[in-house]
Amino acid sequence: MKQLLPDQDPDRLFDLAAEMFRVMSAPTRLKIISHLCEGEKNVSELIALIQTSQPNISQHLNTLHEAGIVGRRREGVQIYYHIANDRIVALCRSLCGIVAADAQIPHP
Repeated sequence: MKQLLPDQDPDRLFDLAAEMFRVMSAPTRLKIISHLCEGEKNVSELIALIQTSQPNISQHLNTLHEAGIVGRRREGVQIYYHIANDRIVALCRSLCGIVAADAQIPHP
């Protein structure tokens, strides 16, 4: 997410925040972020953990990568993904904690 300079239009902040929330609005993306918090993983590992199709995981990973939330590196034929923005992780954990407390659901 791009940072604003003090002299920029403050409405731009809300536009950028709304875009970040849009990127993170899919439950599968939140699951991906949660699993990557445990460490770097490749697509096959994420598919096994989340139990969805390879095209679905790849689409979500691409969206998260374009938003700067996850990074990736190639090792041979495998691509490994990791968290690239720890502030987003803090936001996800905080929000999930609030939702879990309100719904009385155990939070991982």
